[in-house]
Amino acid sequence: MTFTASPFPDHVPVLIAGGGPVGMTLAALLARYGIASLVIEADDGYCAGSRAICMSRRSQEILGWVGADQPLVDKGLSWVGGRSYFRDREVLHFQMPSEPTQRYAPMVNIQQFYAEEFAHKAALAQGGRVDVRWSSKVIAVRPQADGAQVDIEAVDGTHTVQADWVVACDGGRSTVREQLGLQLEGTQYEGKYVIVDVVQKTKRAVERLAWFDPPSNPGSTILMHRQPDDVWRIDYQIRDDEDPVEAVKPENVLPRVQSHLSMIGENEPWEPLWISIYNAKCLTLSSYRHGRVLFAGDAGHLVPIFGVRGLNSGLDDAGNLAWKLALVQQGQAADALLDSYSSERVQATHENIAYGAKSTEFMAPPDYGFKLLREAALRLCTENPAVSSLVNPRQSTPVEYQNSPLNLTAQEAGFKAGARAGMPAPEAKLRAGNGDLHLTSCFGGEFVLLHFAKQPGLPAALQALATPDVTGPAALKVICIASQGQANAHTLIDELGQAHERYDAEEGTLYLVRPDGYVMGRWREGSAADVQAALRRLAIHSVAP
Repeated sequence: MTFTASPFPDHVPVLIAGGGPVGMTLAALLARYGIASLVIEADDGYCAGSRAICMSRRSQEILGWVGADQPLVDKGLSWVGGRSYFRDREVLHFQMPSEPTQRYAPMVNIQQFYAEEFAHKAALAQGGRVDVRWSSKVIAVRPQADGAQVDIEAVDGTHTVQADWVVACDGGRSTVREQLGLQLEGTQYEGKYVIVDVVQKTKRAVERLAWFDPPSNPGSTILMHRQPDDVWRIDYQIRDDEDPVEAVKPENVLPRVQSHLSMIGENEPWEPLWISIYNAKCLTLSSYRHGRVLFAGDAGHLVPIFGVRGLNSGLDDAGNLAWKLALVQQGQAADALLDSYSSERVQATHENIAYGAKSTEFMAPPDYGFKLLREAALRLCTENPAVSSLVNPRQSTPVEYQNSPLNLTAQEAGFKAGARAGMPAPEAKLRAGNGDLHLTSCFGGEFVLLHFAKQPGLPAALQALATPDVTGPAALKVICIASQGQANAHTLIDELGQAHERYDAEEGTLYLVRPDGYVMGRWREGSAADVQAALRRLAIHSVAP
């Protein structure tokens, strides 16, 4: 990858340390909102090896906000479930929630370097507001009341840049975190997995595959995922007494891979592409905001790979942070709004860690007691398939922001179901004027007010709230979702009844959806004044008095 030869700027609104998929996605989102950023990446290009490979439906939505979803979906391999085996017997066949009317598959397998590429190209397409500097690294951060001074080591020497905001997306060994004297807290597990990419043609279905104590590698646990380009991603656990340095040498890795491929009948020629080693960590900072320095992705939290919550949670960080930082940087909201980024995403991390720890204790038992419990559960599944949920890997799902300071909860008593404040706004397939449309495609840019009705048409007071001349997260889009009738510029038709059911909607029901696709509040009998008051809590300047 070539690096930019132009001089480093003296000042930038946002400096993003780290050009992985989280940093690139954040840069693209900020640029879409009109905020320029400088991205500093130590590597000279996209990462090597598969690394994070499973992209959740929520991550696909976030990438869709900047136009990076379609290349990912086109290149990736979609899947909806998986199988687990104890020795040579299948003990679990799970399916994740999915239906033909969904916009995206529950999960897409794709190597991380592709995700980085698509996010990078999306960032560069946002009007020239993203400046990416490869082969450069942050070496010092000096926080100030109004920003931070950042020293950058580049190929042509050391440069100092003044930034209004610094966002650390520089991974588990974050220099920014170290510079601020912060430490991740939590648990690090001893069990280690070798990770191998091999290229081999196969006709096997795209599923998440797991073997416990397989005949091919007795005593080990093996995970397999198909990836694009005829690549298998294989993870296998090594014994506690094995030397990690020796474990990743090809002469020790390749026989184990060959043994397993032979066992499952994958007999096409193959060759290795990449070998690494991993151990699970459940670690987080207690806060992701430290003055004008913010943390996202692995720089702020490390969660186990089991359940694929690592990169997916990092992209959710970017989606949560971008609109809030844009509002603050543009002077349209007080910087206290960024405290909600930290509180919401720290809560999400604790939930991800709780699930990740359970999965880790099953996939890489930390002691003999856990090993005994796991074997008992697996043996029980061979005798009684009804208890197979004991070995379900619990894949990543969007987190509900319980007790978020942004949640409007006063009207919740009027609802018996549907998405509460703090939950992701549900998907629904609707009819628009030019064909079918997924409701989630309306989210991810500005605030959206949904008005549910039997017939098309918006009350004048609600229509007056719309801000068609405002762009970015301060804007408000108002949409009527009608049960019947003809779609128009302001109305979508819920022919399948999905939206009314999933939003527990009646005539006149209102939902206010945040720019990141989360429900902020809902009303059975809401008014334009209620919506205005809700937005004024965030000091959104475009809201009419």
